[in-house]
Amino acid sequence: MRHRTVADLMTRVVVRARRDTPFKEIVELLAENDITAVPVVDEMDHPVGVVSEADLLRKCSAQNDPSSRAPLPHLEAWERAKAEGATAEELMSAPAVCAGPEWTVVEAARLMALRNVKRLPVVDDADRLKGIVSRSDLLRIFLRRDDAIRDEITQDVLERTLCLAPADVAVQVHAGKVTLEGTVESNSLVPVIERLCRNVDGVVSVSAHIGHRFHTSSTAPAGK
Repeated sequence: MRHRTVADLMTRVVVRARRDTPFKEIVELLAENDITAVPVVDEMDHPVGVVSEADLLRKCSAQNDPSSRAPLPHLEAWERAKAEGATAEELMSAPAVCAGPEWTVVEAARLMALRNVKRLPVVDDADRLKGIVSRSDLLRIFLRRDDAIRDEITQDVLERTLCLAPADVAVQVHAGKVTLEGTVESNSLVPVIERLCRNVDGVVSVSAHIGHRFHTSSTAPAGK
């Protein structure tokens, strides 16, 4: 059992900007390629930041509008500086928050959540840009076919990892929802099965109806 990696899901042909790429050219790059952000790279193709639609829209939101029906937002000094920016280096959010191609979906998703970013430039061991992975890319694991999920749970989790016989636990998967039915030796094995199944890429939920032949107490006998 393995999680899909960033390399499995990332976009490999990456539209990029240079530090001196002008504002209008960045807007054109986004429109022509139907994307919402571009990584900014230096002369060695190392990501130094990311320019997103949100960065570019500061130029609009900072403009005076006497006819506006909404109160004008108060901009911090750094926001005003970005709003006045004319090149990628002046507009970008920096430093770039990057991932490695060997990272798992779990690692990439956690970093996105922690740093509140929607995409991660992917770099090699020399920090050169090799791809980009977005939230929507990571969510593609939930497009896995039900039969592929069932096979992974049956073969990798139950048989190879836990050494259970095929007849011990039956696996059904519908729309990513896993149902387990059967009987195992010990009650302590049930939560292990549930946890490993939840960790399979594409699983939405796990419902376990698993009995056990023996009860293993977690409390040691007195005097032991």
